[in-house]
Amino acid sequence: MAPPLSRRTLLQAAAVAAAAPAVSYAAAGRPASAAVAAVPAAWSAVPFALDEVALRPGVFADKRELMLDHARGYDVDRLLQVFRANAGLDTGGAVAPGGWEGLDGEANGNLRGHYTGHFLTMLAQAYASTGEEVFGARIRTMVGALDEVRAALRNEPSVLSVPGVFGGRAAENERGSYRYVELPAGVLGDSSAVTLAAWVKPGHEDSWARVFDFGNDTNRYLYLATRNANGVPRFAITTRGAGAEQGLDGTAALPLDRWSHLAVTIADGTGTLYVDGTPVARNTAMSLTPAALGTLTDHWLGRSHYTADPVFAGAFGGFDVWSRALSADEMAGLQSTPASGDLVSYAFGETSGPEVADGSGRGLDAVLRRTWGGPGHPGFLAAYPETQFILLESMTGSDYTKVWAPYYTAHKILRGLLDAYHATGDERALDLASGMGDWMYSRLSVLPAATLQRMWGIFSSGEFGGIVEAVCDLHELTGRAEHLALARLFDLDSLIDACAADTDTLDGLHANQHIPIFTGLVRLYDATGEERYLTAAKNFWGMVVPHRMYGIGGTSTGEFWKARDVIAGTIGATTAESCCAYNMLRLSRALFLHEQDPAYMDYYERALYNQVLGSKQDRADAEKPLVTYFIGLTPGHVRDYTPKQGTTCCEGTGMESATKYQDSVYFAAADGSALYVNLYSPSTLTWAEKGVTVDQRTGYPREQGSTLTVGGRGPARFALLLRVPVWATAGFRVTVNGRAVPGTPRPGSYVAVPRTWRPGDTVRVSIPFRLRVEKALDDPSVQALFYGPVSLVGRNTATEYLELGLYRNAGLSGDLLPSLTPVADSPLHFTLAGPDGTAATEFAPFYEGSEDPTHAYFRRAEPTVVFGGLDSGVANPVGSDGGSLLDEVWAAAPFHDKGALVARVRSVVDGWVADGLLTGADGDRVLATARQASYAP
Repeated sequence: MAPPLSRRTLLQAAAVAAAAPAVSYAAAGRPASAAVAAVPAAWSAVPFALDEVALRPGVFADKRELMLDHARGYDVDRLLQVFRANAGLDTGGAVAPGGWEGLDGEANGNLRGHYTGHFLTMLAQAYASTGEEVFGARIRTMVGALDEVRAALRNEPSVLSVPGVFGGRAAENERGSYRYVELPAGVLGDSSAVTLAAWVKPGHEDSWARVFDFGNDTNRYLYLATRNANGVPRFAITTRGAGAEQGLDGTAALPLDRWSHLAVTIADGTGTLYVDGTPVARNTAMSLTPAALGTLTDHWLGRSHYTADPVFAGAFGGFDVWSRALSADEMAGLQSTPASGDLVSYAFGETSGPEVADGSGRGLDAVLRRTWGGPGHPGFLAAYPETQFILLESMTGSDYTKVWAPYYTAHKILRGLLDAYHATGDERALDLASGMGDWMYSRLSVLPAATLQRMWGIFSSGEFGGIVEAVCDLHELTGRAEHLALARLFDLDSLIDACAADTDTLDGLHANQHIPIFTGLVRLYDATGEERYLTAAKNFWGMVVPHRMYGIGGTSTGEFWKARDVIAGTIGATTAESCCAYNMLRLSRALFLHEQDPAYMDYYERALYNQVLGSKQDRADAEKPLVTYFIGLTPGHVRDYTPKQGTTCCEGTGMESATKYQDSVYFAAADGSALYVNLYSPSTLTWAEKGVTVDQRTGYPREQGSTLTVGGRGPARFALLLRVPVWATAGFRVTVNGRAVPGTPRPGSYVAVPRTWRPGDTVRVSIPFRLRVEKALDDPSVQALFYGPVSLVGRNTATEYLELGLYRNAGLSGDLLPSLTPVADSPLHFTLAGPDGTAATEFAPFYEGSEDPTHAYFRRAEPTVVFGGLDSGVANPVGSDGGSLLDEVWAAAPFHDKGALVARVRSVVDGWVADGLLTGADGDRVLATARQASYAP
């Protein structure tokens, strides 16, 4: 293990992950990784490591603490269960998480393993941010277990020995291990009479799982299943497929997790099925015998010739075959005294290795095998067989019940391992990650380009998430050309070329399948200098923001994108998939490192302070992260914090989001000449290169401003760049040690304060909030309400749009806030009544993770012309463009005094009268009302 590295060197190492959180590699007292990568030359800004930005008390720290309860409390052996089962290792009785991580979950658990990667990343971020050793210990436990899993997958299957019958041993087959016992030819002999008997302990209620299946295919076979479609044991023999089976069915289900003895006898045209020594079924017309089947190619325990049937999950305590039909008395005797079959006898007394010895004296030893053979490369690591990766290569259409985004799952595991390595310096994590890269390269590098393009264009099955970004980060650590070549094998040329040409082809695409592709392209640009990658990513971002963006920063409806600029027309119960916001933030962050366009951070603030914060319920739970999948924006929607069956992608990214809130508060110019303050968030920055600390104290967004105090060891020269939010249209002000910084701040820019900073220097930023609306691009009457950066949502059980007016008490500044009534002792809570005097609705910040029915959008209704609370009695006319007279008046705000407002009213009224949209008399009443009214500032 290398000695701890300097903090600046560690920052450079962590910073290679452009859109990933800059996880510190070696916080105090923790080991550091030996590999260090330089900051990409293309970056003009660099991020700070998570442990260089400490969260202070506030909404972010509160939300993070809720998630840390989950990170501390969840049993990681449950996550590891699916990996250990796949490798045939002892799972220690752990129960798989279920949902997307379970074999009984959606699409048969074809995505299992992804959640473990998310969890590792959460732990790594939590460790870097807090230094709590519990997180480091959990990382090392998981990495060690995954190392054991890979080692087991590299070798032949080994018997998993457990206590058996009569005080002996037995062989366990964990559910999800895909293992079976292959018997040699000749186990049935050529006898016309036979007894087949087995001790089994089923572990799951799988239908059609085989005790044994001897045959050639699905036409000629004999089998014994623990459960048929009716849940009872079944024996069958046939030479002409399922329709011609001669069978025996039991009368009751076998108990789970308890030993049962099953036996079948065939002799003289009669077949008998025994359960625990008792005959439960007899068929006197069983004309077929094993000899009638002829020479069979396969003799399996635990595996079916029907590929859709499950592998037996449970334990084998013995399997015997006799060349005669045992009597009822002999069968009863087997319940208390073991006996060996004369054709074959397996006691399963082995404690390791793949061989199972035959005790019959015939030397017909059996071998434990995997249904899928084994990995095609020693670097393979997954919680399921390599089969999904193989099948994808020949797929032409999506079917997630067969193949569900295997490279997406590989990405999550790879990302988690890289983050684990960065956080702890555990070389095993890097070795596992590097091995995964080698394995993927070995698979993909031999495929024709056309095959790759087809694969990556398949919905869902071909989804690969952020694997390009992760592989580029891996390449930065290993320096291996194969890893960079691997990253380029995921190029989806049709999408890249369209976006590079600024051609919008997003309509109908699955949103979250494609967003992380572009973060990967940014990293490919860093590694290769190929301009089309960066250009495509920039243009893509502009196709989403604002053209497919909801007010809270989210995107997608029913997981897909619709036509450009259709917002109100896509609002429903399945809008704004949480993963999409997570990935848009990663992309925005990656682009900011190349071009410090304030628009990227304006979006970052919007999505972080609204959708991301609001997707986490304000409640702790050790068992669940309590994060949304969709955030429905339909009127009256109630957020679901335990979505689908659990362990979903959005719960995974939600765990990550809640442990890296501070990752984009500050950035440094690459040459050290400036410090960007992008977010007003209570935090303390340690800028080791400058020997400076910046302590930011604020209650933002409950406070309309922030105070930053410089500390450190001495003077330091740099420009402090303070973001002016695009919505901060008036009153943004900066003072240094009480003196105003000259100039006129421009919304959507940075205020630069260059100077030699000394300990104790204090910067005060004032950011007056205004109440404003944002109109849906396709329907201006559908609007969202914002106060500063905060989306305010109405809490109301109605399932139709609330109709609300806001001009009634608008101030001369154009601020609509006077129309609302603050709620006492509840910051950022207001009430507002409808224009027809309906009961007032409470509006609250979207970021509050409640289960109240909410209205993120409302229908704007200004039926009459009202100024300063005085109603003119004149209907508010609407023009052909959908805008009203009041809209045109207030579009000119702010007004420096009442006279300026009245002059504006006169001008607008004259125009509407001239256009025949308002009578002269009504125009006079409107103007008189404007003169009589009193206005808030």
